[in-house]
Amino acid sequence: MAKVKVSKKSTRIDMTAMCDVAFLLLSFFIMSATAKQPEPHPVDTPNSTVIEKLPPEVAVITVGDGQAYFNIPGKEVRIETLKRISSEYNVAFTEEEYEAFGNLQGFGVPLNQLKGLLAMEASERNSDNIQKGIPFDTVNNQLGSWVKQAREANRAILDEKIASGEEVEEYKDLDIAIKGDAEEDYPTVKRVIDILQEQKKNRFFLVTGLRNEDF
Repeated sequence: MAKVKVSKKSTRIDMTAMCDVAFLLLSFFIMSATAKQPEPHPVDTPNSTVIEKLPPEVAVITVGDGQAYFNIPGKEVRIETLKRISSEYNVAFTEEEYEAFGNLQGFGVPLNQLKGLLAMEASERNSDNIQKGIPFDTVNNQLGSWVKQAREANRAILDEKIASGEEVEEYKDLDIAIKGDAEEDYPTVKRVIDILQEQKKNRFFLVTGLRNEDF
């Protein structure tokens, strides 16, 4: 009896369509991603095994080398905060300076040096010895003023959105996180915590790095 010859089929798979989809997704992620801005004072945070993400819009107080830096989330909130600081300290800013501050991701200078910082190019601002921290001692507590005005600015903007009929995901106080260097002295971090508690801000986040549970 004659054997039946089974025809062999090719196992080759056309991946052209898959490659097209992969490149489209890659292009989308590259174009939609936001580059991380350099910090005015990078710090090495202490390690922790707790895994909890920070809220998307959170103000961060960075503490390192005995100095404090502040990052206000959202361009609208930043500009409104500066307007309120301008009124509190009677320091006038131009529209160009408000715009520059709105694009600032973080800063650490006394108020009397802020105009000079805003006049610099972005590449210059994070150079060594340019930003030496926001005063936050008991005599000159500018950091406390920035925190207070940022919270009030955030609340005012939310009120405006609600009044105009715009939908707001959640009406809440501005979230604040403390990002302290692992080698920072305890009294320095404690002073920052005291500033928050003086304003009845008793719930805040502590930024840490992730470590292995076995360590």
